[in-house]
Amino acid sequence: MDALAEAVRAGASAAELERIPVPAAYTAAHTLESDAGMFKGVADKDVRRSIRVGEVPMPELAPDEVLVAVMASSINYNTVWSAMFEPLPTFAFLRRYGVQDRWAARHDQPHHVLGSDASGVVVRVGSVVRRWKPGDRVVVAPAHVDDHEPATHADGMLGEEQRAWGFETNFGGLAHYAVVRASQLLPKPAHLTWEEAAANLLCMGTAYRMLVSDRGARIKQGDIVLIWGAAGGLGAYAAQFVRNGGGIPVGVVGSEEKAERARALGCEVVINREEIGLSGRGGANSDNAIPDPAEAGRKLGRLIRNAVGEDPHIVFEHVGRATFGISVFVVRRGGSVVTCGSSTGYQHEFDNRYLWMRLKRVIGSHGGNLAEMAEANRLVAMGRIHPALSEVFPLTETGEAARLVQRNAHSGKVGVLCLAEREGLGVTDQALRDRIGERAITPLRHLP
Repeated sequence: MDALAEAVRAGASAAELERIPVPAAYTAAHTLESDAGMFKGVADKDVRRSIRVGEVPMPELAPDEVLVAVMASSINYNTVWSAMFEPLPTFAFLRRYGVQDRWAARHDQPHHVLGSDASGVVVRVGSVVRRWKPGDRVVVAPAHVDDHEPATHADGMLGEEQRAWGFETNFGGLAHYAVVRASQLLPKPAHLTWEEAAANLLCMGTAYRMLVSDRGARIKQGDIVLIWGAAGGLGAYAAQFVRNGGGIPVGVVGSEEKAERARALGCEVVINREEIGLSGRGGANSDNAIPDPAEAGRKLGRLIRNAVGEDPHIVFEHVGRATFGISVFVVRRGGSVVTCGSSTGYQHEFDNRYLWMRLKRVIGSHGGNLAEMAEANRLVAMGRIHPALSEVFPLTETGEAARLVQRNAHSGKVGVLCLAEREGLGVTDQALRDRIGERAITPLRHLP
């Protein structure tokens, strides 16, 4: 480990951190462009084969950027996509970005450092950075935006040059260091450990925009919200937002174990997807796992009405091909399906009669802008939303952590320790932690 990383781990002062030189290379979980064709014709695109952990060169810092010593990170599904080189190798994103200017050109490398979540300590700031300084404890929001675009000033997610950090850019969070724009930083919640703080922003901010923001479905008291994958990363935060907003979260999960976890996160009703004939995870070319939407929708609708008396006002959708037709069918007249992804395939089929004749809406949502991320992070810092962390791996086992998510064998969020020596470090407000209680802060880690 380099001297700067050791100083961060030892709690060095800002002055000490500034005196120690930045290393020329650092350890990171990454993919290689030379591996991009390795899964051609292979049925099981096992990400443990493509995710490598080793040294990569340290990039120069741009004037508006910050170098963060990463204490912990987490796995998101975009890391799985990156490691499968689907729907296309992410090196195409890096090349397209790299033609903009000399700072963007740094991203176009034959290696791609992955990871769209991070918590850590600022160790360097660019020449125009004002709000952050070495020694600050931060979490990283994944929206990488261009503040020269007019649309960005209305909503950071509307700019043509908006990118997902660590997926459509290089130098992501699954590493000892990460390069981020100053406009991505938020204060680390003081009562959380490094790994708990790193688990939140991408999934939590995405769920916040989908459900709470005025750009999403705008839940209100009494709304019944159907949440697909309620024990997963996105669903775990969706359930909490619905519950806190006075709504009724109805979760769909794939096993009794996950049902227990969904209940722990606040779902009032939990339905096993096998009850509606949705037995497999599905996939882009996996039609045999997709039931007839109307038939499955009728079954699902009966189950929801039997439990809460009404059809759902909102469907929280991110599964995609395997569930989208069911979502459009089952949401009530005038209701909304809000979608942010398609982990089982992007080509959706649904009966449009149920959309137009029953005045339903489909809302596309992507990530969250910095204001939305800050609002969600504030709720965490207040102890009103809790991390969905379920288990933690060391950086050297990033491939195993991503494989767990690839196989949908996880619950909530899977964390990765980067520079943190062990779990449980990073808490600076123990009094708040004690008031909230360990079981409330880490609901998924107190279940069998």
